[in-house]
Amino acid sequence: MIRVVLPPNLRALAHVDGEISVDTTQPTAGSVIDAIEERYPMLRGTIRDHYTQRRRSYVRFFACERDLSHEPLDAQLPDAVTSGSEPLLIVGAIAGG
Repeated sequence: MIRVVLPPNLRALAHVDGEISVDTTQPTAGSVIDAIEERYPMLRGTIRDHYTQRRRSYVRFFACERDLSHEPLDAQLPDAVTSGSEPLLIVGAIAGG
């Protein structure tokens, strides 16, 4: 199981508190998003674009104190995430002036 921490707006949309856990056969960010969208269909299109399947611009991925946002979605997640000892953080970036 991979632990995932969603930003507050997505937790509210999915009607969950705290972190969620998803099971996936491949420990990649793309497969984790697939599992999240399958379990919580109301989140489809909120983390990645429906058509391009790319990460939304204002959504970031962090794990083990590293920014994984610009890694390919099929890149292997860190071992600490796949073992469940560390969560994958999905964070809504803040912009403005």
